[in-house]
Amino acid sequence: MLLNARPARWWVGGVAMLAVAFLTACSPNGTGSKGGSVGGGAGTGPLPSSMAALGDSITSGYATCLVLADCPRNSWATGDGAIVSSHYKRILGGNAAVKGHATNFAEAGATAAELPSQASRAAAGKPAYLTVMIGANDACRNRVADMTNPTVFAAEVADALGRVKAASPQTRILVVSIPDIYHLWEIGHGSRVARAVWADRVCPSLLANPQSEAAVDVARRQQFKDRVDAYDQALEQACENYGSLCRWDGGAVHGFQFGMGDISALDFFHPNAEGENRIAKLTYPSSFGWGGNAA
Repeated sequence: MLLNARPARWWVGGVAMLAVAFLTACSPNGTGSKGGSVGGGAGTGPLPSSMAALGDSITSGYATCLVLADCPRNSWATGDGAIVSSHYKRILGGNAAVKGHATNFAEAGATAAELPSQASRAAAGKPAYLTVMIGANDACRNRVADMTNPTVFAAEVADALGRVKAASPQTRILVVSIPDIYHLWEIGHGSRVARAVWADRVCPSLLANPQSEAAVDVARRQQFKDRVDAYDQALEQACENYGSLCRWDGGAVHGFQFGMGDISALDFFHPNAEGENRIAKLTYPSSFGWGGNAA
C-alpha cells in the first residue's frame, strides 16, 4: 500500500503496514497505562463513541472508487462502505454510540504543514479517538531537494499533537508509521505499465528514471528512503512526547511488505480497496483492550 497523493496522483501522506496498536485504554478520568509502541500492556477501557482521522490521500481513500479522486467510504480509518472493514466499522460492531460520529479530515496531497490545521478542526469536536497518518507527500516531491526538512517535519507534527492535547486532552491518539514507499519502487519498477504511469510525475523524487542504475539515481532513491526513516523517527518521538494517551505503531506499517495486488491499477501508487482493508486490519488497536470484532 502506498501513500498519499495529490489529486494529481501522488500517493503521499502515508501506507503499508502490519499490526499496529494503539492507545492503552483510558479510565473515565482520562488516565491510563503508559503510552508507547504497539504491544504495550492490554487496557480495559471501553470502545470510543466518536473518532476522527488526520492525514493525506491514503486516509481519504483516494483512488479506491474506480476514479482518481477521494473516496472516504473506503478509508481504513473512518470508512462506512461495504468493502473496507475500517476502524469505525469495527468500533461500531461493539459500540452503537459511535454511529455517525466519525469525521475524516484527511486531504489528498496533504503534508505535515497541513496537519496542525486538520488537528485544530478535529480537536474542536473532542473525538474520543484520533488516527494520524502523514509524511508520504513530504517525501514525494519533484526533487530530493524539495523534500521537507526533518526538523521542520518534526515541529509541524508536534504542533498538531499539541493542539489536540490543548483542546481535547481526553482524546486517545494512534500515530501510524509511513509505508515503505521505497518498496513500491522495488516491486514495481519492472512493470512496463507502472513505469508508464509513474512517468506522469508520480513521486519523481523516488520514481523518476525507475530502471536507471546510474550512481546519481541510486543515491537519490537512497536519500528518499533515509528521509522517510527520519520522518518515522519524528512521528515516534512526537507520540512519546505526547504522553500516555498516544500510541505509536512501532513501525509496523512501514515494515509491512505490500504487493502489487494492494496497489491501485489507476496510478500504481495508492492503496486500492484491498490495501485500505489491510491497513485497517493491521492497525486496529484491539490488543489494547477494546474487545473483539477485529477480524
